[in-house]
Amino acid sequence: MMDTKNAIEQAVKILKDGGVILYPTDTVWGLGCDATNAVAVEKIYKIKKREDNKSLIILVDGEDMLCRYIKEIPQVALQLIEIADQPLTIIYPGAIGLAKNVIAEDNTVGIRIPHHNFCLQIIHRFNRPIISTSANISGEKAPSHFINISEYIKSAADWVADPAFEADSTGKPSSIIKLGLGGEVQIIRK
Repeated sequence: MMDTKNAIEQAVKILKDGGVILYPTDTVWGLGCDATNAVAVEKIYKIKKREDNKSLIILVDGEDMLCRYIKEIPQVALQLIEIADQPLTIIYPGAIGLAKNVIAEDNTVGIRIPHHNFCLQIIHRFNRPIISTSANISGEKAPSHFINISEYIKSAADWVADPAFEADSTGKPSSIIKLGLGGEVQIIRK
């Protein structure tokens, strides 16, 4: 039987120490770190062999945490979060309090509130947003399940979640929409 509490404590310790975790989300397996720690974020870009001018998605545990990292949340965002029946990443304008290498050049950031209990517990216990980028080398197919993750990625992470925690994952990337302060909505990925 899995010890959820112990796993969460281990993951949070790694996050606090600036390390990288490999964990299941509501979508696919992700590489994660403290989204406010630029040095930790740089480790993820290196593992993924990805240019750091490509922004990363972050996960928060709810609207309260979301409000701490966005200057002004467009009203339509809260409605979309409420009605979304599939994982939805929203790109918000006016990112604040995050590592500079997480934020896009236009000062936007993609944020999702995952519907995945284990993932939410890690974020809640850590009390800060975490990076969520697919657990693969940039340009390769995102791994839908633990079995699809390369040994390179597994060995590059400082902590790896038990594959049993992926039970609530869809195995598919989230939809992504971009919002403007004037209510503009742009669909990036369906």
